[in-house]
Amino acid sequence: MSKPMLLTDFVRLPPNVRGDVVAGLSAAIDTVAERGPQSHRFLRFGWYAAALAAYGGQARTLVVTQDDAPVLTLPFVPIGPRLLRIAAVPGCYWPFRSFGLALEAGDAALKTALATLASHVTGLRIGPVYDTDPAATALIAAARAQGWTAIDRAIGDSWSLDLPLSREGQPWPRNSTLRKNRFHEKHLAEHGEPGWHFLAGADWPAAFAGLGAVEQTSWIAHATDRTGMKFTDDGHLAFWQAAVADPALAGMFRAALLTVDGAPAAFSFDIDTGELLYAIANSYDPRFGRHSPGKLLYWRNLVAAQGRGIRRVDWGAGDSGYKQVIGATADAPIRDWLLFRPGLPALAGRLLGWLWRRSATS
Repeated sequence: MSKPMLLTDFVRLPPNVRGDVVAGLSAAIDTVAERGPQSHRFLRFGWYAAALAAYGGQARTLVVTQDDAPVLTLPFVPIGPRLLRIAAVPGCYWPFRSFGLALEAGDAALKTALATLASHVTGLRIGPVYDTDPAATALIAAARAQGWTAIDRAIGDSWSLDLPLSREGQPWPRNSTLRKNRFHEKHLAEHGEPGWHFLAGADWPAAFAGLGAVEQTSWIAHATDRTGMKFTDDGHLAFWQAAVADPALAGMFRAALLTVDGAPAAFSFDIDTGELLYAIANSYDPRFGRHSPGKLLYWRNLVAAQGRGIRRVDWGAGDSGYKQVIGATADAPIRDWLLFRPGLPALAGRLLGWLWRRSATS
């Protein structure tokens, strides 16, 4: 009688890994997004397609498969003089500009990605991204080990707020905060009847009009060059309108809207990824500024998010004042990266890296 084979008798073969660059955006982007960290699942085909529709560019996609399953998808578009062959990961102004990396992707997938990429570009911009970004940090570490030059410029620190669990028993918001909010709501009501609305899914794209109406009254519309406007025709509205064509993205986009006698007065817009909420934009009509409409709305928004199971809110960088008042603390640094392939490009990157770093403050 033959002896039964034990598990130790089998030899685990290395994964079969292959890299390729395809024209346009690969359908594999959605597959990898679903197999990556939950916090990155908005990085879908529709997200990158919206960026191309709004900001232009001819995309190609680096696709790495592991045992015939896609585990890495990195869309890129050319930037700068074509002769230099520099590319960048496309995206919107916020959140971060990263790419898809499945949780099961190994070192071989990263090495294959870099080897494939090196035959198509001289350098690659990734960012801005967090220092904790799993895809970017893994690829950058692998690139350095393979002789690439990686240079960064500091963008700032992100801010985040940990939300307590509803069952923890402690009042949240604190009673003192609720008293202040009731005081401001009482005086806000002197201007008209306040309405508190929570928008998601089927509300898009029509609901963007209300958010844009608030922005048109805000300080950013009158004290800046308006390029930072999020939901107006001369801002980033085209991106968000294109992105909600993907039902999965539309389901992640949420907003809280305050109206006074039916007219939009304040908003907060977020991306809901499950336990993590990205706070993308908020604004208010300065006519109601004395009554803190933005803060009133955001407290209601945070309570609603807590009820859905959100555990952390990521506010990104900048404007730390109101974030600290609500309780946010400084979190991961945000950086913009340039990677240059081995050889002369890597040497040039080392010599000229100071120009890239200096541009962060110029």
